[in-house]
Amino acid sequence: MAGSPTARRRRLSIELKKLREAGGFTCAQVGAALDWSGSKVNRMETGTGRIQPSDVDALCRFYGVDDELREFLKSLAKQAKTKGWWQAHGNGVPAWFSIYIGLEQGASTFRQYQSEFVPGLMQTPAYATELHRATNQMTDEDIDRAVKVRMERQARIQSPTAPDTWFVVHESALRSVIGDRSIMREQLEKVLATAELPSVTLQVLPFDAGPYPATGTFTMLGFPDPEDPDIVYRDGITDAIYLEGAEEVRAYNRAFDNLRAAATSPHRSTHLITTLLKDYTR
Repeated sequence: MAGSPTARRRRLSIELKKLREAGGFTCAQVGAALDWSGSKVNRMETGTGRIQPSDVDALCRFYGVDDELREFLKSLAKQAKTKGWWQAHGNGVPAWFSIYIGLEQGASTFRQYQSEFVPGLMQTPAYATELHRATNQMTDEDIDRAVKVRMERQARIQSPTAPDTWFVVHESALRSVIGDRSIMREQLEKVLATAELPSVTLQVLPFDAGPYPATGTFTMLGFPDPEDPDIVYRDGITDAIYLEGAEEVRAYNRAFDNLRAAATSPHRSTHLITTLLKDYTR
């Protein structure tokens, strides 16, 4: 089972939905039997509401779940109530992004295509600060918090239990100057250093790659337990979408495989970045 509170909450919601569907009940029927609203049952299954261990106990007894599974699901509900480390940073982490960080922390595989900027898990503090300032929506204090969170997230791919991480980055993201030459020099050095981590594979999609099957950045997260489905994440300025349908996930998997095929090899990608870096060291 994935280890973050967010991932546990998601797993719990999945299991509760499976139990209801196995019994042939609708949310309205379960709600009526337990003197709840059907919308409360739906919120518990979609992860949009808090799930109390007592509510899980009531559901499990209604579904006729055995004691071992009931206690396991109740423990998930208890663990899901704990706060992640990133939630201590207040406005530095928008509520819609907090969900993503929780899932990222529990992932065992990480696949990202980045078309505009250096991936967040590779960014330097100076580069990340410039990006946050460009939004004109955050105070200096909140920017500092957001950058600190981004740096702490990078510890995940540097740890002994790091997820299997694969980046495909468009060449334009590496050539776009964010800040000044010194910031870009430091940033490209950081990209090269990150690419050397044993858990990380980096490929660059060059300008001359021809047509490729993607429009915009996306991230795919996989989890260690086969009961936890993969998820596709795409974000915007004020919100994000999560795609979990089997067909949707398969479509993005195919797209990522095609991007990897169109991109240069990891070795050639490193050589390309090293060449770009020379332009900032003259």
